[in-house]
Amino acid sequence: MTITEVSKKFDLSQDTLRYYERIGLIPRVNRNKSGIRDYTEEDCNWVGFIKCMRNAGLPIEALIKYVDMFQQGDETIEARKKLLIEQRKQLVMRIEDMQKTLERLDYKIARYEQGLAKKEKELREFKK
Repeated sequence: MTITEVSKKFDLSQDTLRYYERIGLIPRVNRNKSGIRDYTEEDCNWVGFIKCMRNAGLPIEALIKYVDMFQQGDETIEARKKLLIEQRKQLVMRIEDMQKTLERLDYKIARYEQGLAKKEKELREFKK
């Protein structure tokens, strides 16, 4: 696949894909005879994985470390697993914080709605 196709498939800019490759977030993509990036299915799997992890809030540094360890081979399996477990713990904490924020927003919105309902009732009574 070309970078244009991958960009559309994953809804990432071409600049983002080049950046991810440059910093080692995705393994180096092979190029065709014309020097154009030629993404394989495995490359696309990496792009999908990185996009998912970034959307979940994982830091670029942790993902670069993960990709680097992956490229070192099977001797890093336990280290990779530990890294993912730690990132999962942090994600769970962020989700809990976001849930609290959502609850607070719902409360505030409900208060505004109660206030508006009260004002509307007062206006209706005033018009009588």
